Amino acid sequence: MGQNKWGPALLSAAILGTLAAGCGSSSEQAANSPSTGASSAASASTAPAEPSKPVKLEIIQNASGLPAADKDFIKQDLDKALNVDINMTAYAAGDDYKNQLNVRMASGNFPDLFGVDKAAIKQYIQQGLLLDLTPYLDKELKPVKDFIGVDSIKKATFDGKVYAIAKAPTIPYSTFWIRKDWLDKLKLQTPATYDELLAVSKAFTEQDPDGNGKKDTFGLTGGKLGTFAPFFGGYGVGYFAEFYVKDGKIVNSLYEPGMKDALTMINKFIASGSVDPELMANTGTQHLEKAIKGQAGIIYTDWASIAKDQPMEQIKKVNPNAQWVQLAPPKGPAGAIESSFDIGNAGALFALPKTLEKDPVKLKKVFELLNYVSGKEGSQLVQFGQKGKHFNLEGEKVVPTELMGKEAGYTWLYQFTGRPELSYLQVKFAPQSGYIDFANKQERIKALNGFLISPDGYNHADAIRFIEEEFTKFAYGKRPISEYDAFLKTLETTMNYKTLLDSAQKQLQALGYGK
Repeated sequence: MGQNKWGPALLSAAILGTLAAGCGSSSEQAANSPSTGASSAASASTAPAEPSKPVKLEIIQNASGLPAADKDFIKQDLDKALNVDINMTAYAAGDDYKNQLNVRMASGNFPDLFGVDKAAIKQYIQQGLLLDLTPYLDKELKPVKDFIGVDSIKKATFDGKVYAIAKAPTIPYSTFWIRKDWLDKLKLQTPATYDELLAVSKAFTEQDPDGNGKKDTFGLTGGKLGTFAPFFGGYGVGYFAEFYVKDGKIVNSLYEPGMKDALTMINKFIASGSVDPELMANTGTQHLEKAIKGQAGIIYTDWASIAKDQPMEQIKKVNPNAQWVQLAPPKGPAGAIESSFDIGNAGALFALPKTLEKDPVKLKKVFELLNYVSGKEGSQLVQFGQKGKHFNLEGEKVVPTELMGKEAGYTWLYQFTGRPELSYLQVKFAPQSGYIDFANKQERIKALNGFLISPDGYNHADAIRFIEEEFTKFAYGKRPISEYDAFLKTLETTMNYKTLLDSAQKQLQALGYGK
């Protein structure tokens, strides 16, 4: 959850994480020859007999919340349905998981199914350790392919071959939220443009909206520069450093004319004195805490962080009269566009070791598991729990029982191919369904960075650090916008950004995007 966060701490994951060379990044180099894929398909075409004993399957991933095996009813139901014995290990710490996976892959002690990022995929492909799934997609894995869709297949495609299963697409969660009770107290209209939003932000700072006689409120808060995410859409650009298709061509937001205008407007807001003075120091949930405490009247965040039961209870405890409502994106020259959403980002990627080619019984069981959680019965199990206990069906409608919220909070760990995001959320979070629908329906630029890999000769971490630093200077008036072109030139030369621009064009065109 919590998408479209644009602060420095979240940039790699939310915007350009798929380009990085480390954890959570993306890379592509195929290691298998065409003949390897052909032999893989041939070996799988002869289905092995059903084994007499359950087949042991070991699965590892970077996650938390897995119950003990004797309490894990999802494992028990999957084991029974598929004649398997699943042993899953979930590592809560990302670095711990990455280290454990690298050790196991290097020693030849391969899990049967494991979570990967694109950097890991690149490394393991070069080492010849991953199973090429391409020959299986139209037959053995057809239910998976149909469930996750063509775009998700592209997320794990490397030089025309597919080396992992990407989860089904997610949906956007984030919007502006505003204190309606403060608007009413100050007799202000709901802002619909940037200038109106600025006027409200200043009023929240200067006109004592909480009525305590103290100047202890400000207008706008959020997670670092991610606070201003919707400012870009109104000027027709995505986040900085995002690629997308415009007028049939692949463009990069850094080079769009509207980027300078967006930065100028952000600078105008900050210069007004109505923005959280600790904006760039906010980490974790500090901006949310300020909103809950009544220190700020506008916040950019995801619905889950402010509208789920727990934060709503906190808000009401501090101020029973507080009324937070979603705010449509301000209308700019390009319209009312809620920034961007990266359709290339995968919630997770799961790969299989190449050695499973030599174990057709186990390979078949892994495929059966992936297909089962992609089908109606299995998907409902890993989304909602056990039918008749955690949910019931009224026709095709899933109706939760009280036990779903109490016992089925961990089932997402078994959603190896994802879930139908909108319908899932509306069942799991029925009281928040209106907020979910509102965030999902806002117009957004479709960014494509999640499909990309980091080309040789381009250091993603250094480039992102430089972009963050310079954008912060532009936003806070430490560097005039007249020097923006000079910033781009330095980016292209010192940071070798031109290499990325050229590579992105080729990669995205190969996947069918742009001209």
